[in-house]
Amino acid sequence: MKFQRYGMFVSIITATTLWAGGAAIAQQQPGGSNGTQTSPGQQTMPGQSTNPNVPGAGVPGAGLEPTTPQPSMVDQSFVHKAMEDSVAEVEMGKLAEQKSPSADVKQFGEKMAQIHQQLNEQMKPVADKLGVSAPKNPSKKDKQEIAKMQTLSGPEFDTAFIQAMMKDQKSDVKDFKDEAQGAQDPTVLKLAKLDEPVLSQHLQILEELAQAHNVSVESKK
Repeated sequence: MKFQRYGMFVSIITATTLWAGGAAIAQQQPGGSNGTQTSPGQQTMPGQSTNPNVPGAGVPGAGLEPTTPQPSMVDQSFVHKAMEDSVAEVEMGKLAEQKSPSADVKQFGEKMAQIHQQLNEQMKPVADKLGVSAPKNPSKKDKQEIAKMQTLSGPEFDTAFIQAMMKDQKSDVKDFKDEAQGAQDPTVLKLAKLDEPVLSQHLQILEELAQAHNVSVESKK
């Protein structure tokens, strides 16, 4: 069945320029040293060393290491899951491009693979900042979904693909909305706020695709 409203996909491509905001945000983070510098002419306080070879010389509280705020575990979990989901959606998209008998599903799969691959590349600096290892494989659950789709063909494949993508996109939208309200790290907060509207558009396109192919999906988001 031809996808009647697939012209909406053009807005998705335009909207993906928002992903670049994530990379720009990461690049805006201060890159200076955590060490404290003393300005010329700074007076030496009682008990301070004036020997420049002594760690902390000329600094009140010499010998004490500066404290660095620890990344939020919630932020770390969010970034890891978002990247893991994107890995799965890249694989699903490529599979749809290869196996789907429908032009609109093929095109959607191709674009989703490109978009989520780009998303993961742009989230890597954020993951590095939080000490999160970038996932290389989908979750165990998504692996099972992908393995199932590999055994299908024709309309059955389209149905399984749309349902699997719908489930992942709904989960992603919820995660990004939650993170946009409660992120501790300012970089993650801005990233979630920028990308949630784009994911919501992806979900809208999927709903149109499901309707065009008579695929029933859960109404609960």
